Amino acid sequence: MASTDSPTPLPFATLNGVSRLSALEAVRARIALAVDLGLLAPGERLPGTAQIASGLGVGEITVRRALVSLCTDGVLERRRGRNGGTHVAENPTHGTVAGAEAYRSDSAAVHRLIDHRLALECGIAHLASAHASQDDLSELQDLVDEMDQMPSWAEFHGCDERFHLRLAQATGIPSITTPYGALLRELYRYYLPYPMEALRESNTEHRRLIDALRRKDAAEAGEVARQHVEVLHSTMFVGLMNTD
Repeated sequence: MASTDSPTPLPFATLNGVSRLSALEAVRARIALAVDLGLLAPGERLPGTAQIASGLGVGEITVRRALVSLCTDGVLERRRGRNGGTHVAENPTHGTVAGAEAYRSDSAAVHRLIDHRLALECGIAHLASAHASQDDLSELQDLVDEMDQMPSWAEFHGCDERFHLRLAQATGIPSITTPYGALLRELYRYYLPYPMEALRESNTEHRRLIDALRRKDAAEAGEVARQHVEVLHSTMFVGLMNTD
């Protein structure tokens, strides 16, 4: 998540749990939940503080405090030396971060956010297939290439947001970008650290979408967009925790 701006309120989603968390509690909860769900593996090295701060849309001091406290809780550990840094503990404690329950309590609203994004994304893809210029396609391609080079989830998320906002701009309808951007930022509050294998697979779908736009194939563009968003019901934490 690249932006730290407060999202425009979305009337269809009643998000209560996470909105009550402080920035520190939210960072602790997102990392701990990713460990609990196996998205961050034992021993895995976390990105640097600055990268995590950018990826989660918070300040570096908040991230430092969160990492220190998670080490105290036994979720993470600090290592020294050449391969030092902050790592997931080899035998991390689970279920000890109270803030993670706030994410569970918002699960129904998160499913509604995904559905709302699904409706917008399919329409955006359809319109972009008719109106995207060569400059639009070139910039989208550059973002996809950039995502392929991202070393971790922390850097990937910001670039992913820029890609989807740029796709909305490619519709040629300026009024779409603001509400769509607000929706993305609201949903990105719930994204956890994810394995790069899964993120690179999502970038493969970005490539398929650009190919459909180049061919002006509205049906294919809409179908790729549908698949890209609909899968979030099962791959985001709301699906992984089976909290329908």
